[in-house]
This record gives sequence, structure tokens and C-alpha cells, in this order.
Amino acid sequence: MAGRVNISARLHDILAKAESICVMTGAGVSAESGVPTFRGNDGLWKKFRPEELASFDAFIRNPELVWEWYAYRRKLISEVRPNPGHRALAEMQDVIPDFTLVTQNVDNLHTRAGSRDVIELHGNIMRSYCLDCGLFAGGSVQEIPSGIPSCEHCGGMLRPDVVWFGEILPQPAFQKAAEAAGRCDVFLSVGTSGIVYPAASIPRMAREAGAYVVEVNPDSTDLTPGISETLSGPSGVVLPDLLSILKEYHGHQQN
Repeated sequence: MAGRVNISARLHDILAKAESICVMTGAGVSAESGVPTFRGNDGLWKKFRPEELASFDAFIRNPELVWEWYAYRRKLISEVRPNPGHRALAEMQDVIPDFTLVTQNVDNLHTRAGSRDVIELHGNIMRSYCLDCGLFAGGSVQEIPSGIPSCEHCGGMLRPDVVWFGEILPQPAFQKAAEAAGRCDVFLSVGTSGIVYPAASIPRMAREAGAYVVEVNPDSTDLTPGISETLSGPSGVVLPDLLSILKEYHGHQQN
């Protein structure tokens, strides 16, 4: 049922006229689906600091341990489902022709919800790539053997396709996100704290380029002071209401 969120008349009008929308999602969206926190709840993994499991040095030092942790995380993620927020964003893509979805999450839930061409700033935990030849490999819980997965092409060691501590973001992805932020009419910052850089700079780029920047979050964040409008609440409640407005005015554009 729409109308659960207090959406200003100004935002309503802007959404009615919007031709380009960019959305960036963070951990809050995944949390609504029950995606475990970074360390998870398993007692074994609580003994490790993140830097001991999510850095290149840690991987080279003990690849078996790191792969065991990622196999565990992949299994947990495979057991959760996209939530109404994920599904609303997937539908928005069919309503607004120039729609860009950027995510800091690595859980693949946006793609599972039906979103296409998602810009993944921090990678995707369900993919791997070879350290020797660079070939990418898909992944699933069933495809992860015990030990270290190897490349089907050259036999080299695979690593998870995620951005670890000390690594830079994939520049093509960041550039695409920055370009979308620079041309959009409306920018939605959804479930992100605004403290992880350089991703946190993207909403600010949008605001500086003249976009109406909307924060969707139950709590205030570092981004809140510079936001055009804040919609307080979980993405699974707020985004379906925004989708309803977009459909009301742009539904005729769907193929």
C-alpha cells in the first residue's frame, strides 16, 4: 500500500518530471534481507579481525582460511532473498529510461531481484577471478570445493572478486557511477552511512551537479546535512512508495 511515507510536494513534483535517476545503495538495504554483518555470527570467525580475512596480504598468507570464510559467507547469502526495496529498484529501471543503480554491497541481491547492469563498486562475492590470467569465474555455493579454487583456463589461484582493505575501487565502475551522478535529476542514497570513501563522494557529486538528492535511511548519517530531502524509514517501505509515484507519471513510457 502506497502512502506510508511522508513525501514532500516538491519531491513528488520532481519525480513526476524526472528523466534521469541514479541510486546508490549500501549495507542497510542488505540488512533488511537478513544478510549477516561483516563478521557474521559464527563463533569461529569472531576470533578474527576483518583485516585478517579481507586483505590481499591475508589471502596470500593463508588462502585456505580466507576461502573457507568466503565459502561460509556465500552460503549464508544464498539463503536470503531480495526484499521489497530490491524489487522496487528493479521495477524503477523499467519505468525511467535513464536509470542507474550503483551499489556498495557485494551480495548480488540486486541482480537476483531483476536489476540489470548494476554498477558494483566493491565487487561481487559470488564471482572470482584468476590471479594469474585475470579470467573471471562465476560462483555458487555448490561450485566452491574445500581448499583453494583454481582457474579452469590456466590453473592459477582464484580470489574472490571483492574490494579488500587497502585496494582501490574498480575505476571503470566508479567512473560510470560518477557520470550517472553528474547527469541525473534525482539521486537516491539508500541505506548507506556515507562514511566509506570514495563511494561516499558520489552523492555529493550529484548534489554539486544540481540533482535533488534524497536520503532513504531510518537514521541520520554523515550525508544528512547536505541532503535535499530525507525520507526516514527502511528501503522496503520507502522505495515502493517512490516507485508508485514514478509509475503514476511515467508508466506510459514502459515498453
